[in-house]
Amino acid sequence: MNNVNVSAFHYFYTLILLTMTDIAGKIEYIESKIPEYVKLVIVSKTRSVEEILIAYNTGHKLFGENKVQELLNKKNQLPGEIQWHLIGHLQSNKVKYIVPFISLIQSVDTLKLLKTINKEASRINRVVDCLLQIHIASEETKYGFSLLELESAFETVKPADFKYIRICGVMGMATFTSDRKVLQKEFDNLKGIYDALKTRYFSESESFVEISMGMSGDYEIALESGSTIIRIGSMIFGERK
Repeated sequence: MNNVNVSAFHYFYTLILLTMTDIAGKIEYIESKIPEYVKLVIVSKTRSVEEILIAYNTGHKLFGENKVQELLNKKNQLPGEIQWHLIGHLQSNKVKYIVPFISLIQSVDTLKLLKTINKEASRINRVVDCLLQIHIASEETKYGFSLLELESAFETVKPADFKYIRICGVMGMATFTSDRKVLQKEFDNLKGIYDALKTRYFSESESFVEISMGMSGDYEIALESGSTIIRIGSMIFGERK
């Protein structure tokens, strides 16, 4: 091996070690800042299999993906004990591909999607855990139910009618802003909607316990409002490429 190749080898070897230490250190830091009952979902969208493996090798098993095709590609290359969460918008025609293995679908945003998940899950006799995505942001591009839409939906069909779905709580995406007051208001709103749904429709459910809110830039505010699941990506891996 000539001197140029030796230098290149040492450079990339050092870079890999630094990356491993950096990702592991950030995961350890976040976990030290959150209560034990809060679940950390590492958002691995656009990240390489190698990066995900570094995070996985710290002992972490919860990972979140936005797109079904990317999730399927990664799942086939990574350890089977990883618990995958679908956190992005889910099209009804893609449901059948993830129902056999998904740990949690966080982004159920229409009654039609609930019905589709229930139908596909019934075909393989598997109960699928889901969260109801609530629209809490000022941005119209965000998906999700309003409380009124859910109340209207549950007049037509009851949560108990979905035999192959376990509704475990709610999820929301806040406005992309650094304004703490705006974020606090939106997170408090989601907590209020969770409480209302719990009282009206899920008072006897032992599974309806989760509030998924908070990402890299705002998870500490979300925790103050009662979040039980935070979704962190860029704070661990750095800004997306």
